[in-house]
Amino acid sequence: MAHSTPEPDAPSDIQPLVQTIGPSHSSEEVTSNGIIKEELHPNQVLPDPSSNSDPWPTYTWTKSGRRECSTTCGTGRRQVLWECVEKDSQATVPADLCDPALEPTNREENCNTQSCPPYWDVGEWSECSRSCGPGTQRRQVICRQVTHAHANGTETSVTVAPELCGTSDRPVTKSTCQLKICSQWEIQSEWSPCSVPCGVGQRSREVVCVSNQGDEEEDEECNMNLKPDTLQNCDMGACASSWFSSLWSQRCSAECGRGNRTRTTVCLIDHVTDLPLESCEGERPPEVTLCDSGPCQNRLEWYTGPWGQCSAECGNGTQTRSVACIFNNNGHMKVVDQLKCSSLSQPITAQPCRLKPCGVQWYITEWSACSRSCSGGYRVREVRCLADNIVPSDRCDPSLTPESREECNKQPCLAEINPSCGDQYHNCMVVVQARLCIYPYYRSVCCASCSQKTYPNAFQKNHIRR
Repeated sequence: MAHSTPEPDAPSDIQPLVQTIGPSHSSEEVTSNGIIKEELHPNQVLPDPSSNSDPWPTYTWTKSGRRECSTTCGTGRRQVLWECVEKDSQATVPADLCDPALEPTNREENCNTQSCPPYWDVGEWSECSRSCGPGTQRRQVICRQVTHAHANGTETSVTVAPELCGTSDRPVTKSTCQLKICSQWEIQSEWSPCSVPCGVGQRSREVVCVSNQGDEEEDEECNMNLKPDTLQNCDMGACASSWFSSLWSQRCSAECGRGNRTRTTVCLIDHVTDLPLESCEGERPPEVTLCDSGPCQNRLEWYTGPWGQCSAECGNGTQTRSVACIFNNNGHMKVVDQLKCSSLSQPITAQPCRLKPCGVQWYITEWSACSRSCSGGYRVREVRCLADNIVPSDRCDPSLTPESREECNKQPCLAEINPSCGDQYHNCMVVVQARLCIYPYYRSVCCASCSQKTYPNAFQKNHIRR
């Protein structure tokens, strides 16, 4: 810290105990070790050494100098030096010759009491406001002034108005900073399927923190407040909480004797979509119950056999069963002609069946009408690859693609014959041989025979039709 030029030494408040003539001032000299030595004034008169008024020498303490001031401004302290001297000769003698009780106690005094110039006290920069990316840092700048400088090297200062330090050269208190470039969040996968087939579940996706170099880093390196969601609720619809059953059938399966009544039991979502049977809780309710329609006596009834195999290994097929007319007399049954059961409602002998989905397969429409009725035309149909849920797919085997166009009606075209054209004369072949068909009369009465020569195919077709 810069300080102003030191003030002149303050006058000592203790004068040397010597006889003086005129003003008793002393001059000072600073020695090489920093001690200010006091010399006798030139006008000072020393006592006569031959005087014998006091036969015993007397000793006294006298100020011999001062140390340098501890500061150049702001009121410092300096040490005052004392030594023991012989009163008459002022010669320095050992300190133990002087009376210790009279040894001065004021060994320090204030010095350079003028004020020091104010200065800017600059604090340390704070940490950057952001761990990555552009941020700011601040520091404290205060105008201070030293009021006291202590001998141990410490100083006492006070805060003063900033105007005293000058605002033109005030150090900056705010600065930009950037420790590193921020890492960014990156979504690396789509949402996964919902964790449950029904009800509310969760789905997830992968989100990682990636540096500006493209390397994966710990999540803490990215702004956690900006991290995209990695979990999300998904609602797959209400789950069935119990089994749903239809009402029991009103009729017994047997018109007499013991039979069955049935109902349908399903596991539903929203009362619409079937769930796998194992998705419902609890035991599945029964779908068949016994019923008794009374004894069978001389009754005709239909007997149904078991259903046969499905006609298709996958997809839609048909299965059949045999039925027979039975004469039942108290459990004694025999097969009779089906006509005898004609008054009874006959059970169905065929029903659709579906063992499993076929996966993707080719679907075709019916052929369109032929583009021509003769001499070669073509017909078309649509061919599509569909999945089980009847949505377009591209997974069908291309080598098994059905034809979407084929030729048709390749036979040559034949002239149209008037349906009323026929021979009305008994000997039209002679008319033809005589070449009389050129005359309108004969061409009219021998229409078919005259047409045969020009249109043999039409003639034959006409005769076959007749």
